[in-house]
This record gives sequence, structure tokens and C-alpha cells, in this order.
Amino acid sequence: MSSLKDLQDLIQEKYGIEPSKLDPHASMRETGGLDSLALAEFLFAIEDHFGIVMPDEDANIDTLAELAVLVDKVRAEKAASAS
Repeated sequence: MSSLKDLQDLIQEKYGIEPSKLDPHASMRETGGLDSLALAEFLFAIEDHFGIVMPDEDANIDTLAELAVLVDKVRAEKAASAS
């Protein structure tokens, strides 16, 4: 199950950006108007929301679609290690 819908809801809650206004495949910086600080804060919110730790090397992801793939991967790895 993709985390995209949850990420869209979270970005709407945190920044007031309607999901319909933010193309999942477009840059959150360019179309969402989020700067580097806002994106870093969003990553922390994602970690809190999903109870995961995002890898530092993937901090430059710039679209919601890419972010959803990464969140799904990290969640799957966490679930597998908990088994």
C-alpha cells in the first residue's frame, strides 16, 4: 500500500497545500513552494507520523511520489526486521 495519500494529507495539514494543487511527480520546491527548511521539517513530521527513521542519504528527494516510494521501503524494512 502506497503512503502517497498519507503524505498528501500530512502536507495539507502542515502547510495548507491542497493535494490537488501538488502534482505527486513535480518538485515540492517548485510547485509547492517549500524551501529546504520546510522540506527538512516535513521529513521530521513524516518520521513522527510513521514511526520511522528516514535515511540521510535520501534527504534530497524532491517529489511526493519519490518520497512515498522511500517511505514504503523504510516501513517494509522496519516491518521485516520486527518479524
